[in-house]
Amino acid sequence: MSGLSGKTALVTGSSRGIGRGIAERLARDGATVAVHYGRDGAAAGETIAAIEAAGGQAFGIQADLASMDDIRKLFVALDARGGKLDILINNAAALTSAYIEDTTEEIFDRIVSTNLRGTYFVTKYALERMGEGGRIVNISSNCTRIAYPEVSVYGLTKAGIENMALGLAQQLGARGITVNTVVPGIVDTDMNASWLSDDTKAYVSGLTALRRLGSVEEIANVVAFLASDQASWVTAQTIEASGGCRI
Repeated sequence: MSGLSGKTALVTGSSRGIGRGIAERLARDGATVAVHYGRDGAAAGETIAAIEAAGGQAFGIQADLASMDDIRKLFVALDARGGKLDILINNAAALTSAYIEDTTEEIFDRIVSTNLRGTYFVTKYALERMGEGGRIVNISSNCTRIAYPEVSVYGLTKAGIENMALGLAQQLGARGITVNTVVPGIVDTDMNASWLSDDTKAYVSGLTALRRLGSVEEIANVVAFLASDQASWVTAQTIEASGGCRI
């Protein structure tokens, strides 16, 4: 029997990239996965099809996490599937590249509403449905420790999520719920393909101790561990999986 058999996981932003890799890995480990997506229903369908082709179970849930109404509808849809939730992976995020002088109020509000407020309230409603021994894993970014001025708004939201995890871990420990954060480095995904040219890949690889880019599977492996029973004594941790980027 797989380690997550009988458990339900919600992975936000799991139609593509790291989120998809996490969804597929948790399903392989036995969980039924709620594949959340914002706009790309076709990509979410591909994630679900891949999970089912591998013998797993999954279903799709659409919601714009910048909208409180949509967040509430997300959980109405989850409740229609039984309302049981054991694992929450907060992966969805909005990112706009803009230096501070080019950052409009609209850009700021969209990123903060999606990444910070959205994550906070998804977690709040998830906890109403999560029993003893649940798992929460947030996906952050190494821009919380490395200066990337062109994505400063994104960085501040990720720093907020890392801080939120500490308070939640303390509060939820009595329920046996662990709360941890995974910090990926630069990962070779389809979403990064637009700027990861061969030259850029060589440069970025040179910034890591392991001299290469990471893979989606390597991030998913870390998340799967934290979502498992084997990680029952790990909470309030921020774990960087970046190949030693800029150490």
